[in-house]
Amino acid sequence: MAKKTYTNEEIQRTANKIRKQVLKFAIERGGCYITQTNSSAETLATLYLDVMNLGDSLGDPDGILFPGVPGPDNMDFPRGSLYNGPTQAPYDRFFLSPAHYACTLYCTLFAVGRISETGIERFNKDGWIFEQIGAEHSPGFETTAGSLAQTISVACGTAHARKLKGEEGTIWCFMSDGELEEGQLWEAIQAAAFYKLDNFVLVCDINGQQIEGPTKEIMNTQPLYDRFTAFGAKTVEIDGHDIQAIKDACRTAHPGQPLVVLCNTKPTHGMPFLDKRTERLHFVNVKTPEQIAEAKAFYDSME
Repeated sequence: MAKKTYTNEEIQRTANKIRKQVLKFAIERGGCYITQTNSSAETLATLYLDVMNLGDSLGDPDGILFPGVPGPDNMDFPRGSLYNGPTQAPYDRFFLSPAHYACTLYCTLFAVGRISETGIERFNKDGWIFEQIGAEHSPGFETTAGSLAQTISVACGTAHARKLKGEEGTIWCFMSDGELEEGQLWEAIQAAAFYKLDNFVLVCDINGQQIEGPTKEIMNTQPLYDRFTAFGAKTVEIDGHDIQAIKDACRTAHPGQPLVVLCNTKPTHGMPFLDKRTERLHFVNVKTPEQIAEAKAFYDSME
């Protein structure tokens, strides 16, 4: 069956739906990782609806209760990768590295029909697999992630294994720019270039923020284009809110090289009422009466 095609306008509406759902959670639960959604909504919507070759979801759309960590008595543990469909070639695989983007990923899966309304409402509810910080059992996650950039090494290893087996399919890894401060990332890119992993694509959300403040003030990693190029990657730098640019960049030819797509984004994109809160953009609280009223008014204005 041919893959359904979506217009840029349809993808933008999906990105808007992702933002609106995350803002809803922030209002209901006193805060959320809103700015990560604002910066990455177009990228994730485009990847899921247009760029990646994923099969139908194999995960329970309503989610399941967490049965515990893997072990001898729990070998049938849930895998978040099921929500991205089969992991066998020729299908692509998607690895999300920044675990705190979990709500954004769940809302993306909801917006594209891989999680139900019942499931998404179980976000951050005790006992369910939709944690605020995702892990290997969380919908859409391939592996436990975190702040040390481990995920890219797992993704590169997966791409290398496919290369060795002569299997088709692209391995996609999504990272945030705060993670680019970590050394393991650069080791992984160097290895991907050395092994000529042209079946690997790294997509980076460059929103200029990390937990302690602006990245340029905490640990400046620029110029990223020059650095990734020097490490052997084919590198493309774009406006991460431009859907056509995302499509084009992800289809850049890169024979014999890994591809890195640097998506320059804004953490308040789509929610201008947050512009005045630039001192606290990692996790946005919505707790005071003024904050709640402002967020609700904006939510009601969203399409």
